[in-house]
Amino acid sequence: MWRYAVVLMISGLSWFETAQWQWDHLRWWFWSDLALGCVALVLVGWRRRYPVATAALLNTIAAGSWAAAGPATLALASMATRRRWREIIPVGLLSLAGGLVIEGLNPVSDEDPGFTIPLILLIIAVTVGWGMYIGSRRELLATLRERAETAETEQHARVAQARAAERSRIAREMHDVLAHRISLVTMHAGALAYREGLTDEQVRVTAGIIQDNSHRAMVELREVLGILRDDPGDSAPERPQPSAKDLPDLMTEARASGMRVEDGPGISLDEIPERLGRTVYRVVQEALTNARKHAADTLVTVTLTGGPDDGIRVEVRNPLRLGDRHSRPPRSGLGLVGLAERAELAGGRLNHHISPSDEFVLVAWLPWPT
Repeated sequence: MWRYAVVLMISGLSWFETAQWQWDHLRWWFWSDLALGCVALVLVGWRRRYPVATAALLNTIAAGSWAAAGPATLALASMATRRRWREIIPVGLLSLAGGLVIEGLNPVSDEDPGFTIPLILLIIAVTVGWGMYIGSRRELLATLRERAETAETEQHARVAQARAAERSRIAREMHDVLAHRISLVTMHAGALAYREGLTDEQVRVTAGIIQDNSHRAMVELREVLGILRDDPGDSAPERPQPSAKDLPDLMTEARASGMRVEDGPGISLDEIPERLGRTVYRVVQEALTNARKHAADTLVTVTLTGGPDDGIRVEVRNPLRLGDRHSRPPRSGLGLVGLAERAELAGGRLNHHISPSDEFVLVAWLPWPT
């Protein structure tokens, strides 16, 4: 809508003085000029479908009508957004010729041609330049929009890949435990099926072993949600996985690499169950990795609190570097995405933020298994 307002303003300024003379002396000229202007105003609506033809036609009409100056200018600018010189140069010359013709017919103007020609050239140059700028800006915005969409798609793919990798790693960590439980169940079930002459006490003991190991296997399986492996080698058992008891060694290793790590008040690591301890270990490990990457020269504080009734709360914090103060929290990297997935699979939650004291804080809460 604003474009048509500008078109009407340009036509009005161009036609104002001449329209008064036409009304007083040649009224038929006034009405014909107005009619051509209305036709041009209608035709300018086709500038996007037929840019070159519309611009050429309207600039031809503008050679005999001051009222068509606005539509001709808009059509020329619209065609220039395509930034094709083989189109701009011929239509620009046509616009120059039309401007000279209409100026030659002007009954109220006595301007010298040495002034008129440069003025018309300046108007055409400004119109074409403005159109090319708009076209360049549109192309830039379209490119940026496409890049943003591509980056967002790639980020979603990386997040999905990180989640799948984390789930596969959890499955591999539990492989040895599950294999052990199932093998015990199979062995004792086979004993019940094939051995004869067992006493009632022996049957009860064997059934109890089967029940206990089946229950433990189900508890382990709850932590794995629909993990499908594509690589047969993924099922190969790994070395024994770390637990909460290995946290002192992890912090010692971090200190040996040059980090400053401080243990906050916490709980006894020996009391933490093995499955929960593995998740706690991974949380602290990832937090130290992030601190090493983003703030290696700061003091990292690791605090473990809670117990069987409240669950475990792991808090890792470190001051921001001087250049990062008062900035927004960093976007979740793939490590934090996988860590959040691990916490969710364990029934807990994980979040991170920047505290009012300019510290990056990572907090994980994990339930204590019954």
